[in-house]
Amino acid sequence: MVYPTPNPQQAHSQRLAPKPLVAASLAMILAALLIDFDRLKIFLTSANTVSHQANCNAIVSDEAKLSREQLATLLTIPERDTKSRVRQIVSEPYCQLPTIKVRSGVNAERETYPLAFDPSTTLVILYENNEYAGYRFSFE
Repeated sequence: MVYPTPNPQQAHSQRLAPKPLVAASLAMILAALLIDFDRLKIFLTSANTVSHQANCNAIVSDEAKLSREQLATLLTIPERDTKSRVRQIVSEPYCQLPTIKVRSGVNAERETYPLAFDPSTTLVILYENNEYAGYRFSFE
């Protein structure tokens, strides 16, 4: 029986083949990580700037704080309910932020409520045309 003799050039090229694949994979992973960190940095800085006192149009009530019970009740209110319904639960806000345009042609009002159980967290409530349009948390 005759066995084929190994060709040294063929064995050498097979050993080099995975290296470019590994290098390309690492470059793609590194690029994806850099893009994600950049987007994360933009998101974090925009969340922090919303609740700063300097952005308030007017401080409405220094005493305003939201309890756990008020927060739990507020989260059960459906979007597009009336502003007065929300105010029955949360009363006066701590601060009114400048109006923004979330959708074309619609001015949105924003009010902030610091959480009584976590002073570094603020709830921002959004209203459009005196209707409850949603909320978000801002972490300082």
